Amino acid sequence: MSTALKSTLWWIFAIFFTIAIASYQRMTGPTYPVRGKVVINENVINYKLIRTAENEKDAPITITVPDTAVSGSIIYKRFKSNDSISTSALTRSIDTSYDASFANLWRLITHKPRSYKLEKNLKFMMPVQPAAGKMEYSVQLSDKKETVSLTEHPVVMRFKGPVPMFVLLPHILLMFLAMLFSTRAGIEALRNGNRTYLYSLLTLLFFIPGGLILGPFVQNFAFGAYWTGWPMKGILNFGDLTDNKTAIAVLGWAIAVVKLRKNPSARGWAILAAVILLAVYLVPHSMLGSEIDYTQQPK
Repeated sequence: MSTALKSTLWWIFAIFFTIAIASYQRMTGPTYPVRGKVVINENVINYKLIRTAENEKDAPITITVPDTAVSGSIIYKRFKSNDSISTSALTRSIDTSYDASFANLWRLITHKPRSYKLEKNLKFMMPVQPAAGKMEYSVQLSDKKETVSLTEHPVVMRFKGPVPMFVLLPHILLMFLAMLFSTRAGIEALRNGNRTYLYSLLTLLFFIPGGLILGPFVQNFAFGAYWTGWPMKGILNFGDLTDNKTAIAVLGWAIAVVKLRKNPSARGWAILAAVILLAVYLVPHSMLGSEIDYTQQPK
């Protein structure tokens, strides 16, 4: 196998590996929706409960329940607060989505799609909170015979400020490229390749603007603070885990680049830095992130 083909295959592996890690981080994070299904009145109800929303307006909690004999209620309060629990009924809302199933494909092609104004959604508008404010809630569905809870434990959702796409997209792209080149640098170091320093340098060049420059801007738009990691809240308070793990990973790659520049054979530093960044990405994004402690505020 030629050297060029081997390099191409390693790049393909690195791309798919990076996509897998990014997907894992997203799906295991505290902002990923809670999904599941319950059975009530012989109907299987699939649900998706949101765990993040922008703080420009109330957030819709919506569950598709076509059977109008089924009603719903929501129990909620501010997270980390002394509030009493509130209970509200879910209301029926109009679903104007198009029926785009395969069985109706011919009709959709030959006729103008028609909307089905069926009241098949149960809905509640969660009261908007300031950026970093959290709400916890549980949803129950009922008919004349039974009542079922969608989740065993309350769902916690956090409100955040809107982040402009011209900041968010470059941040995501640069962080992805940093992980990609970190993976490739680690592979190159394990193979004793001659491009370990180049890939390490590119990792750092993507990581610094993505994590240490655009990252704080994203944080400020979303939660009103550029940096909430160590030591902003005191020497013994490590603060935001996302900020801290970014700083550790950048430091690891900065040391690796310096070591490799002085001694190109010091490939162990690139391997160590790649392992550190991988460990950082395996920690769910936004864990221990910004939040308001309502117990310190009046009701």
